Amino acid sequence: MYGVVTRNADEVEMEPFDLGFYEVKDVTGRAAEPLPNAVNMVSCFGDNAAASENEDLVPVDERGEPATRDREYFDWAYICPTHPEYREGLFEIIADCADANADVRLDDVGFPREGFCHCDRCERLFAESDRDDFADWRADVITEFVAEAADLVPGRLLLTLYPDPYPDHLYERAGLDLDRLADHVDEFVVPLYDTEYATTYWLETIARGFRSRLGGDYDLHGAPPETPFSLELYAVEVDVDDLIHAAEVAETYAKDVFFGYDANNAAAALRRKDADSRDGEVHRPE
Repeated sequence: MYGVVTRNADEVEMEPFDLGFYEVKDVTGRAAEPLPNAVNMVSCFGDNAAASENEDLVPVDERGEPATRDREYFDWAYICPTHPEYREGLFEIIADCADANADVRLDDVGFPREGFCHCDRCERLFAESDRDDFADWRADVITEFVAEAADLVPGRLLLTLYPDPYPDHLYERAGLDLDRLADHVDEFVVPLYDTEYATTYWLETIARGFRSRLGGDYDLHGAPPETPFSLELYAVEVDVDDLIHAAEVAETYAKDVFFGYDANNAAAALRRKDADSRDGEVHRPE
């Protein structure tokens, strides 16, 4: 199955896509009304606007340095996952999305990086917890958030992962414990973005790594992962032939393939791909 990820409401039912994802809240802080004919997406702990308006929302490391986009390695500003009022606001948005469409997708879930967050609230909550290890406590915070969100979603809950299948990296970096999250998530989505896809060896390597990490078979002949994963490709100004090749690699390993932020280019690639497959068919008399 192929899907499109978009900020444009009129593209969610565009052919030849089978599924549309609509950004209700993105990392800029931009907000939109959920759609009944799309899987609505919520950027949870990425929010430039909220971080710029209230610095108390922003996670800090042990030196007190904030996780904002003006610092190296951060493409957007983060929000501390323990901030109670912000979390309640997210749950309200997720509930609104679930009222419009039973399926919901969560993006940007987790702590921003290793070493976050050491704000006074996080230090206090860690000290009050029954955890001796800070990483274990962070994983509790994220798992509990996803579990609460899942309770609000009557349909399927999809969760976006950072594209790093290496053992323990997601846990150490963002507090994502995949084994525990799988109890609450129906499908993981892994964005593998490139502006060219001129080479796809890296794409195949990461896709294969996630299939292995989530319990799938290396040679693809065994059972698929218990919690399936889909791959999301970047479609903006990518050469159509390169996008087709990337999609062919992605669909070898993933349940579905989604295309981000250029519905027209992605649609052109899928139509070309379909035409090429038809040209290759051989019809023999019975």
